[in-house]
Parts: sequence; C-alpha cells; structure tokens
Amino acid sequence: MKKALVTGGCGFVGSNLTARLLERGMEVTVLDNLSRHGTTDNLSWLQSLGAFAFIKEDVCTPGVLDKVIGEIQPDVVFHLAGQVAMTTSLANPRRDFEINVVGSINLLEAVRQYSPQTVIIYASSNKVYGDLEELKLKEEALRYSTPTHPEGVDESFSLDFRTPYGCSKGAADQYMLDYARVFNLNTIVFRHSTIYGGRQYATFDQGWVGWFCQQALLSQAKPEREPFTISGDGKQVRDLLYIDDAVDCYLCGAENIRKARGHAFNIGGGQENSCSLLELFEILEERLKIRLTYTKLPWRLHDQKFFVADPSKALKLLSWKPSTSRISGIEKTLAWAKEIR
Repeated sequence: MKKALVTGGCGFVGSNLTARLLERGMEVTVLDNLSRHGTTDNLSWLQSLGAFAFIKEDVCTPGVLDKVIGEIQPDVVFHLAGQVAMTTSLANPRRDFEINVVGSINLLEAVRQYSPQTVIIYASSNKVYGDLEELKLKEEALRYSTPTHPEGVDESFSLDFRTPYGCSKGAADQYMLDYARVFNLNTIVFRHSTIYGGRQYATFDQGWVGWFCQQALLSQAKPEREPFTISGDGKQVRDLLYIDDAVDCYLCGAENIRKARGHAFNIGGGQENSCSLLELFEILEERLKIRLTYTKLPWRLHDQKFFVADPSKALKLLSWKPSTSRISGIEKTLAWAKEIR
C-alpha cells in the first residue's frame, strides 16, 4: 500500500499512526478539523517529520469526503475522526451522532461510489458491549476480576449500545461491517479498550491513564494541593494498550485485509496488561515517591466495572499481539506528561 488517508490524523492515535506512515515513506493525506485540544500541536509536530497533505475539514460536511476520496483514490483509509468522550455525548447527543454516525456514513458512501477497492479501518469502542451484565464479577482489594473469563471479553459477547456515545460508535461499527457484506467493501472494525501514550492531551473525561499521570505530577510538585476526583470506587479495570502497539495493529489490519475484511476485533493489551485505577495509583506512587489523595464521585453512567479485551482473534487473523508491558507504557506516559507540563 502506497497511499493513505487518515481522518482525525492530528488526534492522539491519528498523529502517531501518521508519523509511522511517514516513516515508511507512504503518501499520506491527513484530514482533521482541529477542534480537539492538542491537535494543532500534533499537526506542527507531524509537519516537522516530513511532507504530507493536510486538509482542514470536517467529515460531517456534505461532499467533503466524496471529493477527497475521488481525488486521492487511497489504498487505505484509517477512520479515526470521531467524538471520543461519553460525557460529551450526554451533553450534546446530536453532535455526537453527526460526527460518529453521519461522518462514517459519508466515508462509506464516498468509498463505495468513488474508490471501492479502498480498505477502511474503523476505530470503534468497547462501549458497544454496554454494561457487560453477563460477566460474573469478583470484587478484590484493588480491582474487579472475572474468574469465568480468564482471557477477557471476546467478540462473541452480545452488543448492547448504551449512552449516546455507545449508540453512535455502535451504529457506525455495524454500518462498517454491513458495507462489507452488502457492498463488498474492504472494512475492518477495531473495538478498543484503553489506548494511552505520547501525543495524547488527556482530559478529565478522556484518556484516564494520561490524566492521572498528570494529577500525580501535580501532586508531586505541590503536595498540599486539593485532592483530585475519581468516579466510582477505583476498582474498575481496563486493559492498557500502548500507542505503539495500537499503531502496529492498524498496520497489520491493512496488510491482512484478505483474511480480516468484514471482521470486528476486540483490541487491547490483554489480561497481562490489565489495570484498575487503584493499581495505577500504586504504580504512580511508587515511581514518584508520593502519596495520592483523592475524593470519590458517583459512578459515571454505564461505566463498565470490567473490560479486558481477549485479543486472540487478532493474533489468529492479523498475526498481531501487544508487546509493551503496562509498567513500561506507564513510565513512557509519565515522561510525556512531564514534557507537556
């Protein structure tokens, strides 16, 4: 593959992916409306790495993707443009729908009409599985666990869209799969757990590993500061996928399209890289020689107490598995948090 379009290419995952594509010498076009915090900084960073085409546009704008796809005829589109926060979807469900569903339909239709050979790789979410009420949870001192599913959640679990964010990501997820069935398009869906690492400008409602790394550094610099807040009891678990491994996964998807087209994959760091908030705090306290203080807020609406992706399907069809340990990834994320301070 020689030509790539990255929607949302100045975001966290998009900028890291674009950097890797440039490193490979590919012809890259980045489309981003630069609305999210940190995207202008990521654009400047990318421009320091090499030449690529940049289009400041919104995937929701009628006709934009028709023109871009028709002119570029990309070999692959990495569709990363999206509304990424559940809390934002509750505040503005219509905008969440427009970005995640309408933007995705615009891309699918543009590819169907003007470049049907193009591969589309879509960034979906673990939120398409809802609250995962079928999991039997065991409460431990620092985390929840699932003795009946030691490898985590695989793709056979029932879809259950909850919150506007879950509905919009889930709808786009299903459209991607259906366009492979009905229109024979080359689509792949990645249902992500927690991705973290450099180039992520984390906020209180998006990028929890990076956000709490920032809070830990603030506590180190000013021990007398007011306690920060967490939602829930801190025992909720996600598997951590370092950004370099996520980029590897996207590239493996594009390279294995014949085997993977029309499939959805649960993508994460796996059970060995799972981590609760409380466990993350222990790691940060040990690394920074501090004591973290926080107050608890009520649980966020439909916040899963446990999600760990079973990545065995990705290993089988994509020959991919994560390689960065959670300790190594957290240390690198701490370094990034220090840099952006």
